[in-house]
Amino acid sequence: MDRIIGIDYGRKRVGVAVSDPLGIFASALETVQTAKIIEYLKNYSEKENVSRFVVGMPVNMDGNPSEAAKDVKVFLSQLEKAFPGIPVSLEDERFTSVLAHRAMIDGGMKASERRDKESVDKISAAIILQSYMDRVSGSHFAVDPSLVPDTLSSKVSRKGRRR
Repeated sequence: MDRIIGIDYGRKRVGVAVSDPLGIFASALETVQTAKIIEYLKNYSEKENVSRFVVGMPVNMDGNPSEAAKDVKVFLSQLEKAFPGIPVSLEDERFTSVLAHRAMIDGGMKASERRDKESVDKISAAIILQSYMDRVSGSHFAVDPSLVPDTLSSKVSRKGRRR
């Protein structure tokens, strides 16, 4: 089954996430030293069929690429050279670190564990990947009114709104 790889690229570390085989859920996978990321991805792609890379693009609040986008562009050229047959998509990574910290808090992680930047990086990669998958799928969690049991169908219109 195909896997999609999510990447939160940084100068020191790279957070890596992976989709489930159905492309519905993203899971944090690993944090890798930047110098070793291509080698890591090659090893991973030998074991699993990778169908796409989704790379977080650092963007300022005004929507323009941030200063760190230059580093990501260099990485993108390395990635495309190493994996010419695998498409690469970019995903806005604004707020992923904030969301990663929130997920860690909500998940009950201790403050000392939340200070671990490696955990933040791989959770950020999972958020980037999940955001991409949700966006391209139109969200797998939207209710199809035709699948609503008859006992509930009178309460829900065809557009999924309460009557």
